[in-house]
Amino acid sequence: MFPKTATLLGLSTLVLLGGWGKAPPAAPDAAQAGAGADYAAPPNVVAVRAEAGHLVVSGTAPPGVQVRLGAPQGGALFAKADAAGRWSLALPPSTEARIWGLSDKLGGRQAQAQGYLVLTPQGRAALLRAGAGALRLDPLRSPALGALDFDNEGGAVVSGFAPPDSLVFLRLDGRQIAEARVDAAGRYAVALAQAIPRGTHALEVAGDTFTNTAQVEVAAAQPLAAGPLRSQLSKGGPRVDWLTPGGGVQSTVLLD
Repeated sequence: MFPKTATLLGLSTLVLLGGWGKAPPAAPDAAQAGAGADYAAPPNVVAVRAEAGHLVVSGTAPPGVQVRLGAPQGGALFAKADAAGRWSLALPPSTEARIWGLSDKLGGRQAQAQGYLVLTPQGRAALLRAGAGALRLDPLRSPALGALDFDNEGGAVVSGFAPPDSLVFLRLDGRQIAEARVDAAGRYAVALAQAIPRGTHALEVAGDTFTNTAQVEVAAAQPLAAGPLRSQLSKGGPRVDWLTPGGGVQSTVLLD
């Protein structure tokens, strides 16, 4: 599932997810993109914050489009992008982790956003990406570890925040195993060149002026029998096992 190379995974690795456990739809061609009023670019999630007992999801989209946050079991929430292309939705608190698909609609065309939005009862939020590192959306100071993603074959990606354009070095159980350059937005995602063994590990990401550490537990995900998402507390932070578009299960630990 994961690329077995230790490199920076940029935003170009994002996958368009068109349905729960289904292959993504084809991207619109140039003719569709030039259709003007009949085509809407996909929306983006920019941040998730706690406010007055709710989780407020905010993002950008083409001005005037209807933005849809849809749950896999059915039901949806809607917002309209304002003239500046900004939108927001307030979600009530929940005792369970929730996963959402994001899309917008203009005229008769619907555009799916990239990735799945996950929200945990602890207030963690991230954009889940199949075969790549999760993008944390809740407030985190930089530098910080963001997430550990892994599959049942041991492929893994570590992602987080660090000073833009700097180098970061990844160590597992005290041994340096990878390095990557942080992008201009201050994010990095490092794929492990070798499978990560099951068990508890010391994870460390260091730069010139910082070191971030976490204890993480890697264990195989069980089949998902009750929907596309299962959440649990684990060493290192909340863990979610989720169904990818190809039908596999990917695990994401949202690191404390």
